[in-house]
Amino acid sequence: MTVAGVTAATALTLSVAGCAGKSAAPSATSGSAGTAASTRSSAPPSSSASAQPGGYAGLLIQASDIHAPMPFTGSPPTANPNGQPGVETTFNGDEGSHAIKDTIEVLADPAAATDALNSAKSGATNVIKNPVSEPSSVGAGGTTLYGNSPDGSKGVTLLLFTEGRAFVTLEFDGPRDMLAPPDFVTDVGQKQADALKKGLGS
Repeated sequence: MTVAGVTAATALTLSVAGCAGKSAAPSATSGSAGTAASTRSSAPPSSSASAQPGGYAGLLIQASDIHAPMPFTGSPPTANPNGQPGVETTFNGDEGSHAIKDTIEVLADPAAATDALNSAKSGATNVIKNPVSEPSSVGAGGTTLYGNSPDGSKGVTLLLFTEGRAFVTLEFDGPRDMLAPPDFVTDVGQKQADALKKGLGS
């Protein structure tokens, strides 16, 4: 499987039109790379953000940061994804077939964040059947994995990276065999990394 090397806007337009190109994705699923590492444990970090209920919500990007032909709408943030300090939200495309799940876990230190990333890579087969893995320039240890979901119902692209003591999973879901364009994935991921640098001072 190859990912079309086109711009995010072009690929998304083709996807929405039902063409065979690969484009940004999906509806949120109950399974994610973070689920594979849900049994991880680490000491809750001490920070000004964690001192306030819901403070981590400010670390998330906004729907307006997602540049695509279709509008995306964010769901209310959920605290403590996978039992870890942090926050999670899902951005759904208005046409109903694409979504981006953004999960941030704020761990004790950068080493714990790296451990979380490695665990998520090992568990990616829970989300993607026979995932193809490529390095990403986003954050530290940036990795992109892509392929169809195990049940073959949708195309999935995962971007995993760390930023300081934060571990991020961005899951792009879309129609089967239609994957989020690399440039689009990188753009969304870089914006999330920048938001973490600002919010956590990493």
